[in-house]
Amino acid sequence: MMIRCGFCNKLWGSDADRFMDPEQIPLRALHLPDDIGWWPLAPGWWVLILLAMAGVFYLSYREYLKWQWNAARRLALAELARIRGEYDLGMDSLTLAKKLSVLLRRGMLAYAPRAQIAGLTGEQWLEWLDVGLDDRPFTKGSGRDIASMPYKRPESIKNESDAMGLIDAVYRRLNKIPREEEC
Repeated sequence: MMIRCGFCNKLWGSDADRFMDPEQIPLRALHLPDDIGWWPLAPGWWVLILLAMAGVFYLSYREYLKWQWNAARRLALAELARIRGEYDLGMDSLTLAKKLSVLLRRGMLAYAPRAQIAGLTGEQWLEWLDVGLDDRPFTKGSGRDIASMPYKRPESIKNESDAMGLIDAVYRRLNKIPREEEC
């Protein structure tokens, strides 16, 4: 045991006073910090959001351009359906061939340069129509009539041509538009 002077006892208290009961100390319970929130977002999240928005915008714009580029094809296919309906109601093969020829020329002018398409006739026109089609329906198939039939007189046509084959050939050509590098 240590001997202390009176002043020290007053300053520090006695040994019994020096050690307090922890229950009597006025301490508060431990406080945990609040959970880290999502807001405000860290800069990395903002960059990720901007990249995602740019990607969505880019893909939407490409789809819009694709939709816009196919507008002439959609219109031509709708016109083909109308012509086919007229044929089913009794249109003759000569009128059918004329309408299909005009439809093909107008449809292809929407996708290929005018200087390249406008002057094509006969075999050259048929060969151009076969570009990109595997079975070559215009030079070797039922689409061959499209080059000559519209210019014949009605009395010179002895038998009905393969009208459904001609419609099918036009449908395949309109469904598969040649790319610019194929033209």
